[in-house]
Amino acid sequence: MQGLRAVAVALVLVYHVDHDLLPGGYVGVDVFFVISGFLITSLLLREARTEGRVSLGAFYVRRIRRILPAASVVLVGTGLAALWLLPATRLAETARELVASAVYVENLFLAGESVDYLAAESAASPVQHFWSLAVEEQFYLLWPLLFAAWAAGGPRWGRRRVALAAAGGVLAVSLGFSAVLTATDPQPAYFLPQTRMWELAAGGVLAVASVRIVWPVRVRWVLGWAGLAAIGWSVLAYDDQTPFPGVAAVVPVAGAAAVIAAGCNGGRWSSYGLLASGPARFGGDISYPLYLWHWPVIVFASALTGSARLEPLYAGLAVVVSVVLAWGTKVAVEDPVRRWGLLRSGRRAGVFAVVAALVVVLVGAVQVGRYEWLKGAEFDPVQHVGPAALGTSEPMGSGAVPLYPSAVAAGEDFPDVKDECQAPPETTRLQSCVYGPDDADTTVALVGDSHAAQWAPALRTIADDHDWQLHIYAKSSCSFTLTTMERNDRDYDACTEWNESLLDELSGDIEPDILFTTSSANNKAASASSQSDGALDIAAGMNRLWSPLEDAGTDVVAIRDNPRMATRLPECVSLHKDDLAQCEQPAEDAFSNDDPQVIAAGNDPDADVVDLTEEFCTGDTCLPVIGNVTVYRDSHHLTATYSEMLAPKLERAAGNALGGL
Repeated sequence: MQGLRAVAVALVLVYHVDHDLLPGGYVGVDVFFVISGFLITSLLLREARTEGRVSLGAFYVRRIRRILPAASVVLVGTGLAALWLLPATRLAETARELVASAVYVENLFLAGESVDYLAAESAASPVQHFWSLAVEEQFYLLWPLLFAAWAAGGPRWGRRRVALAAAGGVLAVSLGFSAVLTATDPQPAYFLPQTRMWELAAGGVLAVASVRIVWPVRVRWVLGWAGLAAIGWSVLAYDDQTPFPGVAAVVPVAGAAAVIAAGCNGGRWSSYGLLASGPARFGGDISYPLYLWHWPVIVFASALTGSARLEPLYAGLAVVVSVVLAWGTKVAVEDPVRRWGLLRSGRRAGVFAVVAALVVVLVGAVQVGRYEWLKGAEFDPVQHVGPAALGTSEPMGSGAVPLYPSAVAAGEDFPDVKDECQAPPETTRLQSCVYGPDDADTTVALVGDSHAAQWAPALRTIADDHDWQLHIYAKSSCSFTLTTMERNDRDYDACTEWNESLLDELSGDIEPDILFTTSSANNKAASASSQSDGALDIAAGMNRLWSPLEDAGTDVVAIRDNPRMATRLPECVSLHKDDLAQCEQPAEDAFSNDDPQVIAAGNDPDADVVDLTEEFCTGDTCLPVIGNVTVYRDSHHLTATYSEMLAPKLERAAGNALGGL
């Protein structure tokens, strides 16, 4: 078993160091799940047979003793290191995830974040890998209850086939749920316990089934190598675009189960000989602390080098540091806890669990305190002039003036549309924000994706000044077009349905005088063979939507998409506050894709296009800061502050559409 653990952690480690080396290396986590399910279920079965019952208290004490000491050391160490090694912009998010990890709900936190599109470009947390431990502990809140009930059922219910049927039922239901949710909503599906518990249950089913099965040596030989081959195939055949877990996870899960079933004796040249080798046993011995340490080490190395992808030298150093820390944790933490019999009583284990969680919370509170302290300046209209500085000798402003929003606060400078009118990807039901009086003489609508929603501060300012009624409809990754879009390598049918419903509502109930529309130029058309062909297809679909609205008297104003920078700007600004030129982006790179809005407006003589490139770029360079104002909250979404400062530009476009204001 130690050798299979070594395989699992090696796959995850290499994958995280460089995805290209083992594109499906993330299946190592699934191998861990099967191992865990098998071992824990074997212990529960043994206790039920020898004691005639299953002690839930003793079970959870064992879990605390096995999992918590090393995990607590890593969480505290990572939290303290983050204060010095991570950009200050990431401290608040790291603090939240530290606490979520300490109470084993990190997977639920990440599932929620994955559907929060306005926060979708947040950087990887150094503790996000604790999601898998959270899945395990959530599973083990329920799994022992199944066996406790089975053991308490007496001879009639205590037969092996009853336990096998119950465990198999959990496996089947969870696998079915995983297949459906992975196909329909893959981002949260990756983290949810409902989609993962079947993998742990698979190990449990194997443990129950193996009680009376003795495989012949030849069968074990085949099972061992076939299992490793299945794991190896999935590692090479899968990648980040593979819908996962779902049905795809069956291959590595079945492979891990086959290796476990092969056991410790498959004859000469069996897989056991490889898995029982000295290096494999060492890897298995440190597999748990190595899993815990490797990810924060990689995240910190990336932060220090300023590169999301580590160069070979730094990648090698990260591996060495991870192994050393893992070995040290085993020797200094895990071995003493096991050897000296620490945390064996329920009271001591409970006290330790509470104290460990409180220490992690304290470290998180320190991070949040530092984050809040660094948020910085208040807005000063004399110094924070934004686009008014363009055309001057210092378009980014004076280095002596604190930025607004500060680099730390910029990531939270969202438009005020987060809850009401930023529809998640899966929904087809229209939802909108409405501002302004019901009896307004002028009605304006803003439609598109999050790149449309970011203009809400500017348009709300204009609407307030002129007593307009403003309707905002935004849907994640969904351009306002009848062309079928692509999202996560699938047809984005929910976007098409949304836009068809939106056309009906705009044509019927709303009938806006002006329709502002924009979306990311990086959005993809499902049927296009290239990004440029896709832009043409999306533009054609836009024209098909605009035409009936224009026939009904609506003036369409398309906003050219804003520049896309090379990195998350708040982090770059935080790291290079004394040399902001490090965060600039050549215009040819910032506008590397054709913009469907511009193409569609060129095809439609009745549509207007607003090109605000000069409000972001000077000459051939796009700027991260303009007039002491931070322009972006990530790499391609505007801060609400800078959006609002561009209201006069959009007001001029609206005036042209209306024939004057």
